[in-house]
Amino acid sequence: MAVTDRVQPPPPDTNPRASRGKSVKRLAFSQKVSKWDVKLSPYLYISPFFLLFAITGLFPLLYTAWVSLHSWNLIGGQGDFTGLENYAFVLAQPFFWNAVGNTFSIFLLSSVPQVVLAIAIAAVLDANLRARTFWRMGVLVPFVVAPVAVGLIFNNLFADQAGLVNEILTGIGLDPVRWHSDSLASHAAIATMVNFRWTGYNALIFLAAMQAVPRDVYEAATIDGAGRLRQFFSVTVPMLRPTIIFVVITATIGGLQIFDEARVFDQAGLGGADRQWQTLTMYIWELGWGQRNFGRASAVAWLLFLIIVVIAMANFLITRRIATQGGRR
Repeated sequence: MAVTDRVQPPPPDTNPRASRGKSVKRLAFSQKVSKWDVKLSPYLYISPFFLLFAITGLFPLLYTAWVSLHSWNLIGGQGDFTGLENYAFVLAQPFFWNAVGNTFSIFLLSSVPQVVLAIAIAAVLDANLRARTFWRMGVLVPFVVAPVAVGLIFNNLFADQAGLVNEILTGIGLDPVRWHSDSLASHAAIATMVNFRWTGYNALIFLAAMQAVPRDVYEAATIDGAGRLRQFFSVTVPMLRPTIIFVVITATIGGLQIFDEARVFDQAGLGGADRQWQTLTMYIWELGWGQRNFGRASAVAWLLFLIIVVIAMANFLITRRIATQGGRR
């Protein structure tokens, strides 16, 4: 029997019109799948974040709004529907407005110097330093220290009787400061803790933005005769405007929710004998866990949320307007 390797030709297509129609349908289906892939894939990639945010962020926010409209006790749970009664009660309390003033005072004393110092430190770290990695990692060390530990350490440093800061002041001939009695002094001490923790973190953000600035811009400025200081204000700072907007907004959100540092600044944790440094978050804690009235605590939480939204939007509009005016120049 003879063996042959000749390939048998395929049988002739009895219906060429039908095969052409199948290939056209396959091509159309593959094109549709490709379009769906281009349109839907980005949403699928980012959907885990929004699902997680909906569970851990949006649901507690909406549930807090529901609780604020009811008489809600820690032990008894949900009570009668009260509408806006909790909001009216809280807004009529002098303690609420005292907490609002303390929060804004500490926020301004911490956020403004923090952003300025962070830009200055980032400019130094961006220079040609020896062991630059060590210095860049070193500024992040305060951020990894627990806020409670920072509060306890600074509470001893700013002690009225035997604190290190008052010892230094009296040593150079100045009067000691009543850090736990005077309102402005207590705000400055708490703002010092906040700046200690967050300045290095923000400095690394600014440093990353500075390193993205093209080096030929600095070379051109050097050829034009601009010194380091002139380059910093005329080149570096204008190129950092988007990063400055981001840091200002995040500092606003964090500064208006300050709790840990103020909570551990004394042993009682109520913001001083006269509530001279009680913040809004501490007031929420007092209403919720001290007075066990979750309805009023939730009302303060929602008022704080609205304040943060308004201040963040105002900061965004102001900084964007400054950036636009700077670009026109």
